[in-house]
Amino acid sequence: MRFEDVLEIKNGRNQKAVENPGGQYPIYGSGGIMGYANDYICDAQTVIIGRKGNINSPIFVEEAFWNVDTAFGLSANRDVLLPRYLYYFCKKFDFKRLNKTVTIPSLTKSDLLKIEIDLPDLEKQHDVVDQLVKIERIITLRKQELEFLDELIKARFIEMFGDPIINSKHLETKELKDVLMLKAGDFTAASEISDDMSEINQYPCYGGNGVRGYVSKYNQDGEYSIIGRQGALSGNVQFASGKFKNTEHALLVTPIVEMNNIWLNQLLINLDLKRYQTGAAQPGLSVKNLQEIEIIYVPIDKQNQFASFVEQTNKSKSCNSSCFR
Repeated sequence: MRFEDVLEIKNGRNQKAVENPGGQYPIYGSGGIMGYANDYICDAQTVIIGRKGNINSPIFVEEAFWNVDTAFGLSANRDVLLPRYLYYFCKKFDFKRLNKTVTIPSLTKSDLLKIEIDLPDLEKQHDVVDQLVKIERIITLRKQELEFLDELIKARFIEMFGDPIINSKHLETKELKDVLMLKAGDFTAASEISDDMSEINQYPCYGGNGVRGYVSKYNQDGEYSIIGRQGALSGNVQFASGKFKNTEHALLVTPIVEMNNIWLNQLLINLDLKRYQTGAAQPGLSVKNLQEIEIIYVPIDKQNQFASFVEQTNKSKSCNSSCFR
């Protein structure tokens, strides 16, 4: 069967006429809730698919809502198709293959209606949905545990070294340029980056917002912190190990004095480098500005002590992460 046989696609509309902060109905775009409205377009248990921009991240909405003009509402014919079964189908389906533009990813209603969907009977759909809901709950719990462990690491850092932004423990400080070297990576064309790892494209590629995908050649090998240099999320801090590539939008952080890379990574995270963003239209970080930051500097034995705690905590994180594989 095709989508056109089992569902209705409801176009989104501009929300200005119905927008109300105290409204009963959420306003959804392709990325989630944008506000509230006095009216709705889609009934409860409708699946949202982005029409422009974020086209590959379906959302299942339990309540009636208003969708804006960059989001489609997929309303299932419940005589033959369970709404949650449709949602899980959409999560697995690669909508990017329907994109025909070279700038902003876009989907058309006519292309969506032609999508083929294999439909078992409703009883079988119920069984599939029940199993997937259980799995989703387990994954949610594991993610919460991972977030807790991240907070535990942060709390331990603050306990040992204080808040590095205000140097609450009055530790020794040095200018960043005296202890760290920051260097942007190599220009990497989008055509060189694959969404999925393969035998050819096997190396993670870090851009301004973290891992962008995978490439065939690496330019780094080792353990490093990486700071996003360009984009709305510039200032985010990653930890990369092994062979990888950093692009021109990602700053490789190399200590020029004795320093534990695990300790350094947590220091950079806690410094909240997004505070140093400049530029409203295209936010970014200036290496010159970063180099002048005063950062705490502690003896290597204290750094190693903290790193040992992180490594033990990461063992628990690895056990939890295995459920996602």
